[in-house]
Amino acid sequence: MSETQTYRKIIHIDMDAFYASVEQMDNPELRGKPVAVGGSENRGVVSAASYEARKFGVRSAISGVLAKKYCPDIIFVRPRFDRYKEISSKIHKIFHDYTDLVEPLSLDEAYLDVTKNKKGNPSASLLAQEIRARIFNEVGLTASAGISINKFVAKIASDYNKPNGQKTVNPDEVEAFLEDLPIRKFYGVGKVTTEKMYQLGIFTGTDLKSRSLEFLEKHFGKSGAFYYNVVRGIHNSEVKSSRITKSVAAEHTFDVNLSSEIFMMEQLEQIAASLEKRLQRHNLSGKTITLKIKYSDFSQQTRSKTLPYFISDKKLIMENIEELLYQEKMKDSVRLLGISLSNLNNEVKKAVVVQLKFTF
Repeated sequence: MSETQTYRKIIHIDMDAFYASVEQMDNPELRGKPVAVGGSENRGVVSAASYEARKFGVRSAISGVLAKKYCPDIIFVRPRFDRYKEISSKIHKIFHDYTDLVEPLSLDEAYLDVTKNKKGNPSASLLAQEIRARIFNEVGLTASAGISINKFVAKIASDYNKPNGQKTVNPDEVEAFLEDLPIRKFYGVGKVTTEKMYQLGIFTGTDLKSRSLEFLEKHFGKSGAFYYNVVRGIHNSEVKSSRITKSVAAEHTFDVNLSSEIFMMEQLEQIAASLEKRLQRHNLSGKTITLKIKYSDFSQQTRSKTLPYFISDKKLIMENIEELLYQEKMKDSVRLLGISLSNLNNEVKKAVVVQLKFTF
């Protein structure tokens, strides 16, 4: 990279085991113990795990049954999303004290473009330290940060010194940092792609960089160009201060499988009520309604219907869900039901974001 080139200064903040840390903060009896948010020893899926639980191999998205097998002393806690949103809102207020270019990825992580920041501080690394200190002092939780010239590298760097740490990858260090990196740690390279790359002899960034654009496009299609560029430190995606919600959903996993549509309708009433609250909170409505069904054999089915008008009312949601439920016979007992609304009334209005560039 040229010494005279100017770069953006991007911080990626990632809260440490966010849901589980909130539970441990609110309940001192859980501190220092292996905690799983969501799931149970009988069924369900883990949403988050404390670091004490992670030592045993407990991770998000594994079943509660498996979590209990890995860690017999695991403590299952019911999720409290309203509380997590409340805490997340406090954290995002801190972010906006530094820049308005904040792009949330979820409740517990966000990108910040601090190239031009409200504090007038030229050091993105010092800003990240200050933000993390404020989160700890004002909220009571720890966060990790990655700092670099683009979102891709910052995202990878934030995982480097977790928990409660940060890593800066300066402009002249980017390519060497990526060359040494195991390919499985490249953001956006999932398990399936990792296995495919292994089969092609690509194990590190150096291996990836040695492959031509033609080779990568041949084996990975449109993603080939992305891999070709990012390993060279090229990723021009801007930090977008607003992300458009594309769908709103609510679902529930049952302790006992349901085999009767009558019982399912009772549960769907409650799910629809939760969905209605979420829609009203964000002043949203949608035209496409989808019923999600997960059977006892873990196979999944969706049934959708698009209306000529927007809905958000529980009564209208249930009228359409009832039709979708009885659209065809259930093939097995049901372990999960969900309702989502998409094709929402929040039409995308493109904002012009000007990002100034300065020396790093």
